[in-house]
Amino acid sequence: MADYAIRLLETPEEMVSVEDLQRLVWPGSETEIVPTHVLITTIHNGGIVLGAFVKEQLVGFVFGFPGFEMLPDGPHPKHCSHMLGVHPEWRDSGLGFALKRAQWQIVRHQGLDRITWTYDPLLSRNAYLNIAKLGAICNTYRRSEYGDLHDGLNAGLPTDRFQVDWWLTTRRVEQRLGKRARGTLRLSNVNKAGLEPLYHPQTGPDGWLLVPEHFTPPATPLLLAEIPPDFDALKAADLSLARDWRYFAREVFETAFASGYYVTDFIYDARSKAPRSLYILTDGQAILNDIG
Repeated sequence: MADYAIRLLETPEEMVSVEDLQRLVWPGSETEIVPTHVLITTIHNGGIVLGAFVKEQLVGFVFGFPGFEMLPDGPHPKHCSHMLGVHPEWRDSGLGFALKRAQWQIVRHQGLDRITWTYDPLLSRNAYLNIAKLGAICNTYRRSEYGDLHDGLNAGLPTDRFQVDWWLTTRRVEQRLGKRARGTLRLSNVNKAGLEPLYHPQTGPDGWLLVPEHFTPPATPLLLAEIPPDFDALKAADLSLARDWRYFAREVFETAFASGYYVTDFIYDARSKAPRSLYILTDGQAILNDIG
């Protein structure tokens, strides 16, 4: 990987470059682009836009803004991370992790202890970064969060999303972002631990993972939930099957979250001959003790 530099973006000219990069990352719908004037207004009111550059070419960015969430004891401040985009030629290069790590450092200096964002729970690369690498957790499932989107990545499916919570000062996050970061879990770790799968999906004759007919109600402290390893490829090949996975995953995770479980880790075995992607869910009390 070439050397890169990450810096704060502040000028209209830089935001035009962010617009252009958005078109590469989310092609097909101009209405989904966050325009320069909104980005500028955001950073003049506490928001942050960070850019990753290789030889002065913008190849990645992350964009967010301050907000608050109403809880039973009143409003609590947070940072809402709205977009993370990496140039198609630089995906899987570590730039996404580096941008989020820089965001982690800056938001802590603003005095905030939590960042939230959303992502499609069926996208393995996103889950691996957000949950396994960064240490975010999730117990919030949002149905059709953005309505109908018509860009090349979202058209044809409900825009269901996980909202993740990234508790910036917890031990689990420090373990992943510190100088001696812990490694990500492997499938062998799961096999040794004997974790209980919620269901056992089979592979169809065309190679795609089939939707199970049912799943076991959550009852043990640690659970496994498997998803298709390459959901984008599945969507392109069989949109009907991809839609079935959307509705099945919705039922699984809403049931688990309602029962007090959190998504706490993710296994992405992408390099084997038969790739697999699995979420680990944990009974919530241990997680609540960790975040205080």
